[in-house]
Amino acid sequence: MSEKDPKTSQDLTVVVQTLLQQMQDKFQTMSDQIIGRNILPHITRIDDLEKNISDLMTQAGLEELEEDIKVTETSGTA
Repeated sequence: MSEKDPKTSQDLTVVVQTLLQQMQDKFQTMSDQIIGRNILPHITRIDDLEKNISDLMTQAGLEELEEDIKVTETSGTA
């Protein structure tokens, strides 16, 4: 056996635990990168769409119409 080969079950346990921790760290890093690449651009797109819809509603006067409908519904006179 070479010097780096585990000689006892305790050494083997430490080696396996270290290897598993390294694998977990790499998996977490890759997972974070995937989420960052795939989800964040969609969140930005959704935010942009919501703003565009809000702007269009304002331009069309629908915002005021919605507020009038809510006031009418809450006052009970429909």
